[in-house]
Amino acid sequence: MAHPSQLGFQDAASPLMEELLHFHDHALMIVFLISTLVLYIIVAMVSTKLTNKYILDSQEIEIVWTILPAVILFLIAFPSLRILYLMDEVGNPHLTIKALGHQWYWSYEYTDYQDLSFDSYMIPTQDLTPGQYRLLETDHRLVVPMNSPIRVLISSDDVLHSWAVPALGVKTDALPGRLNQTAFITARPGVYYGQCSEICGANHSFMPITVEAVPLNYFENWLSSTLEDA
Repeated sequence: MAHPSQLGFQDAASPLMEELLHFHDHALMIVFLISTLVLYIIVAMVSTKLTNKYILDSQEIEIVWTILPAVILFLIAFPSLRILYLMDEVGNPHLTIKALGHQWYWSYEYTDYQDLSFDSYMIPTQDLTPGQYRLLETDHRLVVPMNSPIRVLISSDDVLHSWAVPALGVKTDALPGRLNQTAFITARPGVYYGQCSEICGANHSFMPITVEAVPLNYFENWLSSTLEDA
């Protein structure tokens, strides 16, 4: 999860987020190179009193600074399009979960099982136990098996919401009357936090998302105990 004064992204917990981090570093390196070149040219033009006649009028330089930006744009566009298609790819999910946004909590329904649904409310600050995070903990976590493709169907019961978990590279809007879908794979066990990322009213900042990824045998035990309780 994020830390105070953190400058970078959270550690990636899914293959898709790893791809996004790699693309971010790739694009940022290109920006650094362009900024360094432009800064060098500005300093050179300001600090020297000499004039190069080949810079004042040169067809070769004009060709270079026309083609080079186009090449740079291709170097950024192709990886970006690849990741966009990867983000839309759902494939064959092992588990489908429906997430429904309300003012101001989330409801989850495991659509592959009968009578397995629950509401997820934020735990008030006065009820937190040591080690829990303020404004991020919920009374019911979304439990998923690790290393398994998970599909999440997202909608809203009232106003616009957004289901976002940064460590998983997931952010999908929840719209009333419309069903959006996203998919992710958790690469390792752990608890991953997110929040509603669409301003949805007075308590917008009080409807967190808590995803707990566990090994498959733990998930099966949780599933059986939850179904028995239901």
